[in-house]
Amino acid sequence: MSSPREAGGGSQIHARLAITELLYRYAELIDAGDFDGVGQLLARATFAGTRSPSTSGAEAIAKLFAMTTRRYPDFGNTPRTRHLVLNPIVEVNGRTATARSTFCVVQNTETVPLQPIVVGRYFDSFSCDRDVPAGWYFTARQVDVEMIGDISAHLTFDPREFDR
Repeated sequence: MSSPREAGGGSQIHARLAITELLYRYAELIDAGDFDGVGQLLARATFAGTRSPSTSGAEAIAKLFAMTTRRYPDFGNTPRTRHLVLNPIVEVNGRTATARSTFCVVQNTETVPLQPIVVGRYFDSFSCDRDVPAGWYFTARQVDVEMIGDISAHLTFDPREFDR
């Protein structure tokens, strides 16, 4: 049986909690319409869909979200969504880790009743830097969109276009 301590001296449990918090922080920032915050969260990572090119760097990632996600000024400049991150499975290996999780995005606007609009999976990689106060950070996020509902009030493009 493996020890709950990881190579760097921190506990596996602490690492899993810190990484799970990063997963949830991403959802919170998206739903708040804070795309600069999303860019900062993913600043050291590559971000891509399974069928789309990757993007990296805080400014480029923030710009990608700002260009592709509708926000509603009358509602705090948010996308009027809730990104639900479900069933995270985190595997820690010393100062690196991976996670896979399911997501479901629900939305409610004047034109779209409360409903799920996108369902899929996240595949993430992380590293830990003792010299950084937060410690753990994203190194890669891959988004696999599996089911698409009415996204007309959410995105400025149709992700199904990448399937062609």
